[in-house]
Amino acid sequence: MPPSSPPLAPEPRRFDGVSHGYAPDGRPVAPPPVPLEKIVDDVIDNLSATAKAELALLEARGELALHGATWTAAWGVIAACALGVAMLALAFGAILALAPHVGPLLATLIVVAVLLLLAAAAGWRAQRSYGDIRTALRRDLTNEGSDD
Repeated sequence: MPPSSPPLAPEPRRFDGVSHGYAPDGRPVAPPPVPLEKIVDDVIDNLSATAKAELALLEARGELALHGATWTAAWGVIAACALGVAMLALAFGAILALAPHVGPLLATLIVVAVLLLLAAAAGWRAQRSYGDIRTALRRDLTNEGSDD
């Protein structure tokens, strides 16, 4: 028997320049590295824009707070005036109602004493509320800790 020849090796496949995960021309060229100065400039620009945006936000919040405080004060003055007139009417009515029973002088003294007690209680509550406001602002806005 004649010696058999080895089987022929298959011809290598060609992709005709179409890439299927195979780069016939080698790896693509990497882009040049970005200079450090450019990176630092970009970081500084971003920080500057962030700082400007924060300042604009703080200014807008301040103007909104001022607007709210202005209208709160205006309506508070109107409410205080109405309350003052109502308290005067109540005081005169109480004096007129008590005068036939205890006399005008004693009726006036009783009404004044009751109004002074009411004012003292309201002042004490206002002082406690003011302390709460101071504590809340110190803890939330300035982070200074408590006075306790």
